[in-house]
Amino acid sequence: MPSLESVLDTVADRVTPERDERERLADAAATLTDRAEAALVDRDIDGDVLQVGSTARGTWLAGDRDIDLFVRFPTDYDRAELERLGLAIGHEVLPDGHEEYAEHPYVTGTHEGFAVDLVPCYAVERATEIRSAVDRTPFHTQYIDSHLDDDLARDVRLFKRFLKGIGAYGSDLRTEGFSGYLAELLVLEYDGVDALLRAAADWQPPVTLDPKAHGTESFDDPLTVVDPTDPERNVAAVLSATNLARLQHYARDLLADPRDAVFIPTNPSPLNPKSVRTHLADRETTAAAILFETPAIVEDQLYPQLRKSLAGIVDGLERHDFGVVRSTAIADTDRSVLLVELADTTRPAIERHEGPPVAVRDHAVGFFESYVDDDTVYGPFLDGDRYVVERPRAVTDARAYLDSDAIFEVALGAQIETALADGYELLWDEAVATLADEFGTELAAYFEPTP
Repeated sequence: MPSLESVLDTVADRVTPERDERERLADAAATLTDRAEAALVDRDIDGDVLQVGSTARGTWLAGDRDIDLFVRFPTDYDRAELERLGLAIGHEVLPDGHEEYAEHPYVTGTHEGFAVDLVPCYAVERATEIRSAVDRTPFHTQYIDSHLDDDLARDVRLFKRFLKGIGAYGSDLRTEGFSGYLAELLVLEYDGVDALLRAAADWQPPVTLDPKAHGTESFDDPLTVVDPTDPERNVAAVLSATNLARLQHYARDLLADPRDAVFIPTNPSPLNPKSVRTHLADRETTAAAILFETPAIVEDQLYPQLRKSLAGIVDGLERHDFGVVRSTAIADTDRSVLLVELADTTRPAIERHEGPPVAVRDHAVGFFESYVDDDTVYGPFLDGDRYVVERPRAVTDARAYLDSDAIFEVALGAQIETALADGYELLWDEAVATLADEFGTELAAYFEPTP
């Protein structure tokens, strides 16, 4: 069995950009920087241009072709001016670029084969004085630059590749994984990837790390890494408990069996409709899928709303005593799916409803008198020390429940609720298998799960 060190050396050779790639990226970044600086001068703006992100810090992976340039404006510009001038400069630097929106608009495009984001921000003196979230990013670059050497940069690349290999890299709200900055801070905290993996394998969440020992806030997150540039911020706030556990699982796996395959991302083979039907038959469950048009919103808005809506529907089903085995939300640009797998699809006509103990006189008497003349219930009667009734159940059929206005009574994301109100299709049992033509890979991940 190869050693962990030899595996890391092999992967490092693979993920470290060659000299030619580094030079081409540096030339492209310099050209774009010159254009942006000239655009500032032409408009008599006392600003500057800063390259940020992994390509600025030397921690990018071979083949990654992203250049992030921040145009910093004086703080006396109002937000509208910053956005207007930032977009104008962006379009001048990237004539074929287009606008996208995070906290505020920016221009994205390509140059010499590199994907480029040109983002306006404020030149604040400290990260604690930010006026928008992007204002913090230059401080991250400065901090990492001042603490990173070539060996640690190598280890950051290894850790990033490991996170990509296990599907836990990315701080977008779809992934809820590790950001590049978080990966860098963790490698710095443990002085290398080997020690980091060994430590992570033994973490007992919640885990708190504070590189500068200056944190001023407490956080209710599975992992807290206090931002060295901002004592009030948890860099790991987006990280889900699942992805933290995924890191721990695969850290233990790699330490027990060192191999480079862990560093290579894989997707499950897509299922076809027949395979989905086979899974459902083998599991003896019933699948229900709410299919609707995907709202025209960015992913960082879409996926939190999908998760909220799915949780609301699962809660509604469980409140009516339908056993939910598992559930998931799936989406592409055109259609979205809220999928629930049910152990029970029908319930008896009655449900048990317990009252307070008879000894609790006032409440017990109130309960008894509420039902004593109700011809629709069985009871009240005594079961142990409590009054009990068996009353008609409001919902007895899961399919009818999901295909009714009752789903609008649960907690839904705002845009998801609007999309459902515009119309949705309920796919039931074997009909769910037809989704495999569009979502075969996602269904494979659901029916053939791995850590």
